[in-house]
This record gives sequence, structure tokens and C-alpha cells, in this order.
Amino acid sequence: MTGSGAQVPGTEARLARIRGRAMPKSHNARTIAALASNPGCARRAIMDAAGVDKQRLAAHLGYPAPFGQSRFALARGNAFEAQLKADGAAQILHLLRENLGLPLEQAHYIDLDDVGGNPGMDLRHARTRQLLARPEGTMFDHPVLRLQVGGRHAYLEPDLIAVQVGEAFRIVEIKSFPVIDGQADGGKVAAAAIQSAVYVHALRDLVGDDKVHHETILICPKDFSNQPTAQRLDVRKPLTVLRRQLSRLTRIEDLLKLLPEDLTFDLDPDPDDKTATHRRDPETLKDAVSQIDARYAPGCLSTCELCYFCRAKSSGQTARLGQQALEDLGGLDSIPAVLGLASGALRPSPERAEATAVLRQVVALRAEVFGREPEPTPAYPEVMGEAV
Repeated sequence: MTGSGAQVPGTEARLARIRGRAMPKSHNARTIAALASNPGCARRAIMDAAGVDKQRLAAHLGYPAPFGQSRFALARGNAFEAQLKADGAAQILHLLRENLGLPLEQAHYIDLDDVGGNPGMDLRHARTRQLLARPEGTMFDHPVLRLQVGGRHAYLEPDLIAVQVGEAFRIVEIKSFPVIDGQADGGKVAAAAIQSAVYVHALRDLVGDDKVHHETILICPKDFSNQPTAQRLDVRKPLTVLRRQLSRLTRIEDLLKLLPEDLTFDLDPDPDDKTATHRRDPETLKDAVSQIDARYAPGCLSTCELCYFCRAKSSGQTARLGQQALEDLGGLDSIPAVLGLASGALRPSPERAEATAVLRQVVALRAEVFGREPEPTPAYPEVMGEAV
């Protein structure tokens, strides 16, 4: 099971034109996880399939997004991971044994950071595949997995893979955000679950579905100390979303059919001009990007480099209120339409009748709370406005 496949030559040529002369941007676990966070966004699907450098594109559009962790957060995370992996990952082994009930009686730690002094990804991936075929150890540090995304291979490096002899592999994910009084930030835990699901998907692609557990292990600092604590994460749901989105990327030609043949996001349209003064006009680039439908949601602010641009262009859309609000509104994607149906200024189409009734009830409840007389329910056939 791969959840992905090769693209037809015509599709690859279209994607190369969209990307322009820039080198394709490689995927990693974070970018693949971001695909699953907003599977309905065609703009992201097209750009990721083409390998567009979205951060560079956003800066040229005038909407740069400060992406990535701060150097302080990176330093803290690296120090915490180094502490856990010291002395053959002794602290991790203790957590696996004591907190999670994994006996791992014959612990054996193997570091795959390089192979014979060679840190190359291809060689490390080959060595990982060889060792996992007959797992002699119980903990594999710096393994390299590979996953095909949008017709290209992405190399992934989970923090650790653990295996009990005769049992399934488990992904171990190390994060530096704290667990305080047994609770961690829900958004950060959800992001860690999606990223862990990426590793599970890639590992199952390598060794088989039945050999990789659907539960991963998340290790974080406890309270306000560097004392680690561990918990299980069930990643079956994010795995399902991830597979669907990766499968969608293999059918990217269906999305390309809706776009102009000459669409490109090339920032340097003149190959003979090496100066920055004749780079592509940002306004024409905005027009080009806007030809692909986007589905902005608040979660994009933490997962997509184009978040500020899409947010600015999503004025009046219910998606800006979050996925839950969008679902509660019955899929209505326009705030003016919601207000129009609620007030009676717009006549609902048959499929919107139920959502409109709920909106009218909310209006009546709000009027009651504020001590106002509820407005009479309009006789819709006589109400001005088009059906929505």
C-alpha cells in the first residue's frame, strides 16, 4: 500500500510549467502532514504537487509568513532530544518499559544517522530497510523512510522507531512542548499526531501494514522540568485523511483540467534577465494564484506559507470562522449568504431549507436573550432576493 503513484508525462509537464524555472521544493514530514490538515484546498494540492516554493511565492506576493520554529525553540527541542537519546536512549527505554508496558527485555540501540561515515539519504534508507526486514535491535535512531508524494520521493526521518521482538513497530515522536498537570496544548498534540501518521504511513509502505502499530508514542517534557513523560496517540483517523489526500495528489490531472494551459507561478519570466528589477509583477502573480480555488481556514496559519495571502482574499467566507462553524452552517461558504438567509433577505433553495430554519431559530433565541421582539418569519416566495 502506497497511497500514491506516478504521474503521466503530460501532467508532469504542466506542473513544471506552473512551478517555473525554480527547483522543485522537496517534501518533509511537516509539509506532508499539512496536506492532511486541509484536504479540500485545491491551491495547496496543485502547488505541493508542482513543488512550488510557497514561502518564496508568498514573499513576492507581499504576504510573507514567518514560518518555522524560532532558534530558541529549536535549541530547546534539540537539547531535550539529546538528553533522551544519551547513553543509548536510556530514558526512552525506561519510558517504554515503565509507562507504556512494553517489556523490551533485550534492549539494543542502533543509530542510523550515518552508514559507515556516509550520511547520504539513499544509503541510510537502504540500511534502514535492511535492518527493519530482520529487526535485531529494539530501538532505531535516525531511521530514514521514503514516501512518494506528487510523483517525487520524499525522505522522512522519524525521531525513533521502537519494536518489541515478535511485535509491531511503533513510531516514537519527541516534542519539546510541555505536558502540564497531565494536559498538553490540544492543537500541538493534534499536529504531532498528524506528523506521526505520516511516519506510520511511510513505515507501512516499507514493511507492511500489519507490522506497524496504529498507536504512536509521544514524548514531551513534564510540567516545567526536563523530566520526560510519554503517552500513546491513536493515529488511525489522521492516517485515513492522509491517504485520501495523497491519493488526491495522484489524480492531480483532474484539477489541472480546470486551469489555463499557460498558468505559471514563475517569478523570473525572462530567462535572460538576471536582475531583480524586471521580476514578475506581483499583481499579475496574484491574478495567477487566484485562478486556483483555495479553502482558507484558521488552521492554515500554522501549516501553510500562503496563509496570509489566502486569509486576505477570503473576506466574507465562513471558512474564516473555522471548520466547525463551516459544518454547523451546513456548508454555506458565504457570510453575506448566511446573514441574508437568517434575516429573510434571501430565499433558501430546497437543500438549504433545514440550515435556514436553524439560522432563523438562532436569530429568535438571540432576540429573546437581548429582550427584543423576534422578527416575523418571512414568507419566502415573496421575499426579494435569489435562492441560495
